[in-house]
Amino acid sequence: MASRFNATCVHCVGEEMRRTIPILAASSFLTRPDRPIGQPNVPNGRRANRASCRLLAAALLLALASCKVGPDFAAPTAPLADRWLESGDASVHTDRQEYEQWWTVFNDATLNRLVDLAFRQNLTLMAAGTRVLEARATLGVAIGEFYPQTQLIGGNVGYNQASQVDPTSNPQHELENYWRASLGTKIAWEVDLWGKFRRGVESADAAYLASIATYDDVLVTLLSDVATTYIGIRTLQQQIDIARENVVKQRKALQIATDRFHGGTATALDMYQAENVLAQTESMIPQLTAQLQQGEDALRVLLGMTPTSLDALLAGPQTIPVPPNEVAVGIPADLIRRRPDVRAVELNAAAQSAQIGLAKADLFPAFSLTGAFGTVAGTTGVNRLSEVFSAPAIQFSFGPSFSWPIFNYGQITNNVRVQDARLQALLIQYQNTVLKAQQEVENGLSGYLQGRQQVVLLRRSVAAASKALRVALDQYLLGTRDFTTVLTAEQNLYQAQSNLATASGNLSTSLASLYRSLGGGWQIREGSDIVNNATRDEMRSRTNWGGLLPPADQPQQPTPGLPGPADRGPDVRAPQW
Repeated sequence: MASRFNATCVHCVGEEMRRTIPILAASSFLTRPDRPIGQPNVPNGRRANRASCRLLAAALLLALASCKVGPDFAAPTAPLADRWLESGDASVHTDRQEYEQWWTVFNDATLNRLVDLAFRQNLTLMAAGTRVLEARATLGVAIGEFYPQTQLIGGNVGYNQASQVDPTSNPQHELENYWRASLGTKIAWEVDLWGKFRRGVESADAAYLASIATYDDVLVTLLSDVATTYIGIRTLQQQIDIARENVVKQRKALQIATDRFHGGTATALDMYQAENVLAQTESMIPQLTAQLQQGEDALRVLLGMTPTSLDALLAGPQTIPVPPNEVAVGIPADLIRRRPDVRAVELNAAAQSAQIGLAKADLFPAFSLTGAFGTVAGTTGVNRLSEVFSAPAIQFSFGPSFSWPIFNYGQITNNVRVQDARLQALLIQYQNTVLKAQQEVENGLSGYLQGRQQVVLLRRSVAAASKALRVALDQYLLGTRDFTTVLTAEQNLYQAQSNLATASGNLSTSLASLYRSLGGGWQIREGSDIVNNATRDEMRSRTNWGGLLPPADQPQQPTPGLPGPADRGPDVRAPQW
């Protein structure tokens, strides 16, 4: 037993009753009998039904007015910076933004098209949607636990013969072989006096909301992956173009060296060095092409596509998406409001907090109402089996009971400790998630700001390397410079151009990562179904999903925006059929 009674009493009983009485009114529990109480000649079965109904109604009202043991969840706290380290930069704004379609800042129609396609076809996102349905159905199971846990209708018929050598089975040897039949129903209802089942609903509801937040997090990650993969593809395409352009230039230099060698004005060394540089540059094309193919393969998976040509989808200018010169990042506190992964951890903690109360309720006695009503008939004496359907065959019983696992050898107490340790781990995970979220934003901001400076400097490098190559080639033709200077200038130009393409891609990737760390993009699923029509039809063909997954011509149940603990519904609600 626990050393003290740690319970949170429900003071808003009236509100709970107002929400629940309409549910009861639609059931048979509060149905009034046809005759007033005390009127003579009321059959025993009807009198028993009246008493059972009143007991069940009283049990429900008692459960609503009872306590819920265990802690009530409170929003956790986490260390937050007052502002971003880079907020003093002129290109960084702290205005609050929602970043609903952040990828449109690149002004790339192809990227917009890919994002829309991934949202509709990505298989990982579809799987996350089915997990939302799973959590919703699990919530329905928890809701049903509040009502009578056992409701059985049964019957049997059998032929019986008493033992001839067991005096206890037929002491007077009066019973002959006989038939026996019975019909009836049994009900057992554990009254939720300590809030065990309401805590179960609370936990399942929070877990359901957490599954929606997890879906949103998968969506945010998907959008970022599509953008970064697309940027990587465009970067590789540009690097391949740069390599091919430099191959053309280096072939011209090789031709010059070859002509001068055959003319006797240059040595074979110049020609062989030119061939070496050319071959090295040409060797980069197969390597970059392989990386491009891998990027396209990754994009196909994100789009839910088999290995088919992406030429139509990637049609358009093969340029790296250009980021804007300014970015709005808000303040660190906005992350808790906007990031789905932060919300998911918080909701998982809320679900686990309710598990403590559910486990702690086992420390106290469980009170139940049980009842049975039916008929029994046999063929002994003048009785007939068909009398099982007659009024004299009626038998019934009902009444309260309780059970209390006093000697549990510390199992229940230690289970409460297990649940509490799991909650504490989730609260620490919440703090760590918030810290990592701030780290990701800082990394994205740093990559974006420093990347811009790098691109500016590399553009100067490319311009200088291009001029240096022209001067070196002119001086070589005039005989004032050796061919090594030309080769060095060619290599410097190719390296500078390749570095510029890489830095431009990294700059755009840093901005996409920044927007992902800010938690933007999940809003595009609002107004859309959590699973597509094909998935819905496949699931409905196997299982009766009822209103949780209606036919294609009807809208699916709406889900909240980015969910939080405030979106949790009442602990007592109508069963979900």
